[in-house]
Amino acid sequence: MLFAYRALDTDGHERQGSIEALSMDSAVGTLQRRNLIVSSIEPITKKSPLEIEFAFFKAVSNKEIVILSRQIATLFEAQVSALRVFRLLAAEVDNTKLSDILTQTADDLQGGAPISKALARHPKVFSSFYVNMVRSGEESGKLSETFGYLADYLDRTYEVASKAQNALIYPAFVISVFFVVMGLMLTMVIPKVSAILIDSGQQIPIYTRVVIGLSQFLVNYGLFILIGMGIAAFFAYRWAQTPTGRLFFDDVKLEIPYVGDLYEKLYLSRIADNFATMLVSGVPVVESVEITASVVGNARYEAVLKEVGESVKGGASIADAMNRHAEIPGIMSAMVKVGEETGELGSILNTLAKFYRREVSNAVDTLVDLIEPLMIVLLGLGVGTLLASVLIPIYNLAGSIS
Repeated sequence: MLFAYRALDTDGHERQGSIEALSMDSAVGTLQRRNLIVSSIEPITKKSPLEIEFAFFKAVSNKEIVILSRQIATLFEAQVSALRVFRLLAAEVDNTKLSDILTQTADDLQGGAPISKALARHPKVFSSFYVNMVRSGEESGKLSETFGYLADYLDRTYEVASKAQNALIYPAFVISVFFVVMGLMLTMVIPKVSAILIDSGQQIPIYTRVVIGLSQFLVNYGLFILIGMGIAAFFAYRWAQTPTGRLFFDDVKLEIPYVGDLYEKLYLSRIADNFATMLVSGVPVVESVEITASVVGNARYEAVLKEVGESVKGGASIADAMNRHAEIPGIMSAMVKVGEETGELGSILNTLAKFYRREVSNAVDTLVDLIEPLMIVLLGLGVGTLLASVLIPIYNLAGSIS
């Protein structure tokens, strides 16, 4: 059940909010453990439509997790207790969802749970990578360093992924606008102009007849086409949520010219960076590979890393296990082999991660430089062809009349 409460803290300031508990007594007990004096509490039975918050607006962003990780690292360095850390941050963060999660985490800590186990209860906010890094920090006694590593890693990952995604937003927007404009012209402008040309009785060029035929087809069947595309998109989305569908679409993503190369470098950067961060933090090799597989973000590379993990369990070296898969470049396998032989695998992987981050940046710049002139040419040809097919016959008609 959800309860709304008003309470006073140890400084005499009024606090209000909501808390989820099995009963009112349980809710009061939880609030008292937070050093709050409850003045009123009542169950929340229903919400008005204006009070309903959509999950999208309550989502916890990557930036918030980065800031949170840095704050936790700073507080641990100042020798603040874990319980106090999460209580303080729960009261300070602006995001209500994150505040609730931190409060629940603090309650779990007060109940005797370790930090990693408390965070693991919220997989949509704290990934398996994050939780295992924290667990490693707990075991090594280096929690402040671990949260610092996490903040740096998430910051790098967000920067690289954002740059790649932003490079694809512009062409997607331009192409969408192009199809909307062409659709409006074919369904609203061309039918009126074609009526004039047909009534004139003059010979209509073949390219104009093709445009008029396409226009008539869209006017007669355009609605059915849109409905069919909507249904197809719905089922394609549902299929993409299945393991087979996800693997198919992730493979297609990697096969698209130029874009596939960009995504490949992005995933390799993520693999190297993730793997390096976990090894430096003391996570065992096999566990590092398995966790990296779960957070890489591509079904093809996830399957590859799982097979690498199984091979390593069977006694193979990481380099030999990677070398069996064409998806892993030879340079990566070779450098990993050097790292294993010299005992500097973490350092080597960090170097690889930096290399692939530069490659992603260069690939994005190349893609943008290529797409912009290509879009201009294609849009010009499309609109120009459509206009010419209509205007030339009209010009000829005007000339014959004069």
